[in-house]
Amino acid sequence: MIKLQNVFTPTENNIDPIPYVASALKTDAKNIKSVKLLRRSVDARKKPNIYYCNTFLVDFYKKDTEKQVLKSNKNAFHYKPTPYVWLNSTNKPAHPPIIIGSGPAGLFAALTLAKAGLKPIIIERGEPVEERVKSVDAFWQGKKLNPNSNVQFGEGGAGTFSDGKLNTGIKDVRCRTVLELFNKFGASDDILINAKPHIGTDVLRTVVKNIRNEIILLGGRYYFNTTFLKPVIKSQKIVAVKLENEDGQFELPCDYLITAIGNAARDTYQNLWDAGLNIIPKPFAIGVRIEHLQSDINNARYGKGYSSDLPPAEYKLATHLENGRGVYTFCMCPGGKVVNSASEDGTYVTNGMSYESRNEANANSALLVGVTEKDFEHLSNGTPFGGVNLQKQIEKAAFLATNGKGLPVQTVGDFLNSDNTKIGNVLPTALPNTVQCDLKAVLPSFITDSIKLALPTFEGQIKGFSDPSAVLTAPETRSSSPVRILRDENFVSNVKGIFPCGEGAGYAGGITSSAVDGIRTAEAVINLINQ
Repeated sequence: MIKLQNVFTPTENNIDPIPYVASALKTDAKNIKSVKLLRRSVDARKKPNIYYCNTFLVDFYKKDTEKQVLKSNKNAFHYKPTPYVWLNSTNKPAHPPIIIGSGPAGLFAALTLAKAGLKPIIIERGEPVEERVKSVDAFWQGKKLNPNSNVQFGEGGAGTFSDGKLNTGIKDVRCRTVLELFNKFGASDDILINAKPHIGTDVLRTVVKNIRNEIILLGGRYYFNTTFLKPVIKSQKIVAVKLENEDGQFELPCDYLITAIGNAARDTYQNLWDAGLNIIPKPFAIGVRIEHLQSDINNARYGKGYSSDLPPAEYKLATHLENGRGVYTFCMCPGGKVVNSASEDGTYVTNGMSYESRNEANANSALLVGVTEKDFEHLSNGTPFGGVNLQKQIEKAAFLATNGKGLPVQTVGDFLNSDNTKIGNVLPTALPNTVQCDLKAVLPSFITDSIKLALPTFEGQIKGFSDPSAVLTAPETRSSSPVRILRDENFVSNVKGIFPCGEGAGYAGGITSSAVDGIRTAEAVINLINQ
């Protein structure tokens, strides 16, 4: 079997790929036994002539044919699958490993440990995903925020209320394993072939529940609505965890603790710092969500008269400004919504979300400016939490800017030219309310100035990107962790038995890379137990 790259086909559905594969290989279609689509992306470089660029697995009736095409085609390679091999535990620890957090990192760490026979315990401050969805929907309808179960906290992590984007820049055999597991537990087959796979928030909720059920079936246990207070440490080694739920405080013995906390777990950062873990500040990014009509993005990317079989168009933009700042788009949500992602009372935070269908009227994306330690060192107060304090400052300013009556929004026209452009063609989607205001009252000047400088550049890349009717919603502050909890080459912190993990610990950025880090961290725990 061979892997054949760069085969271009029309974008219409149900195209027979064999003639296109045979043409690319310069062989007779009768020589081909089977063709399987491995990867697909949209090639819109020559719009309006748009194609799918495909990678296929090709099997032949005769080995001689395979040898011939491998010699004559630079896009053909011998294919040998390298399946991931799950580790088994050969020893039984005195106490089951404990995982703090059930986002992608925590879920996949738990699944890895459960498959090894270690029956992990998962501690989650929020609700099971079924109940969490109800709490979030109530908040979006104007009800009171649940500070422990919201868009940031709860089963599935912050990614549960997102586009469910699964593409990643990391190269790791486990990435394919993560996609296959998401597919096994309910995601569409499309995630196995699309170059930019996504699940959608609606499907992701079912997938998360199914993974939980598998972990429980393998002997794992969940403690929902339970807050991790601190590790109990003796002689620089963890011996227990202190927890709290509605019945009060209690302890569980613990020799192996994976801290798969999200980047919104500020109280947990502080508690781990107080317990003596090494934590350092790290660069991150702050900005806004920008909304356009999805039809305008489609026209800009595909050209007018594009095929209805094409998926809603996406984009990814970046520029480095003369002022030294990097500005880029992040977590673009085609056919999606902007959502209120606050996790603390008296604050506003934004994020983006799409359903599997991506059929809403607007496209949105984070529009972010790089933030360095120099930008927040004056807020550090001798701790690594200057970035956290900057986030808090901005999130509170957003709430005050509208007197708590809705997320602050501003049209691009008004933002760029102070011309009082009103909301019109593009309607903001954030619930329960939005309020027009000057975003200078929310964001530091180095953020707003950098976005102003970047918008004309992005207009040159996507016509209409800086259209006056486009809408900016602020603030986007939680794109990545502002700190890193240090760990060594064995994934262990400076306290023996504690394993920092995932995006909140500063080692991932997105669902897939977080899930991969969860698997790798669990492998480290298993290897240590097996010694």
